[in-house]
Amino acid sequence: MLLRVVHRTGYEYAGTASHSFNEARMTPRQTLHQQVLHTKVDITPVAWTNTYTDYWGTTVTQFEVHEPHPRLMVAASSTVDVQRPTVEGHGLGWDDIRSAEVFDDLSEYLLQSPSVEPPEDLRERVAEIAGRSATPGACAREVVAMVHEEMSYVSGSTGVHTRAAEAWSTRSGVCQDMSNLTIGCLRSVGIPACYVSGYLLPVREPEVGRPYTGESHAWVRWWDGEWVGMDPTNAIQPGERHVEIGRGREYGDVPPLRGIYTGTRSSSMFVEVELTALR
Repeated sequence: MLLRVVHRTGYEYAGTASHSFNEARMTPRQTLHQQVLHTKVDITPVAWTNTYTDYWGTTVTQFEVHEPHPRLMVAASSTVDVQRPTVEGHGLGWDDIRSAEVFDDLSEYLLQSPSVEPPEDLRERVAEIAGRSATPGACAREVVAMVHEEMSYVSGSTGVHTRAAEAWSTRSGVCQDMSNLTIGCLRSVGIPACYVSGYLLPVREPEVGRPYTGESHAWVRWWDGEWVGMDPTNAIQPGERHVEIGRGREYGDVPPLRGIYTGTRSSSMFVEVELTALR
């Protein structure tokens, strides 16, 4: 599917910011199954910029504003051709996934942090699922189904600093929470898991040329001899409606916009995402 993505985000300051220093991760990844045909990041006010690829392979636009500004806006527009196939994995066994070789290669994706670590009761449930699952892949799919079925998607119910365990306690959250929670559950039984950020076209059969309001989205990948993706929020594999921006251990590795400012006490963030199927 050929998609145009427009993502506008930034800050409204309570007063006037005198300086701001930021990083934006809003440029789609170029991969075998996702071809980036056009991409551009515009910043208002005009800023000094530098672009680099971070440790996880995400394109980062680094920028500084050195003039008084009451508002900061970053507008990223891209045209992306997504032809993402279904991936089933290699069917590795438990001994394979817990081998020294896998640990050496993927130890960063086995790390439990406060952001993703599940509470003790959930850890016990996942351990029970793992104990009766013939393969790690079967376990991972059941964990995704559990998170999808037992958590409700409630926009605005959590924030970027909400921990997975907190979202689980209320059984509500957004895609970030469901992905972080799934990752923590999989790692608790030794399955390497990765966080993926991006966008999702919200309509399964979109009208060509019609723009649809979307949001930043998140899903997961786990290791099964190859990376297998799954979207816990929708209980589907990432497909041609998913546009990938970045990968990391958890949300904190791939926030769309992060920075600091001086000159005023507070700010509020705004986000607008629009996706259009071009064919």
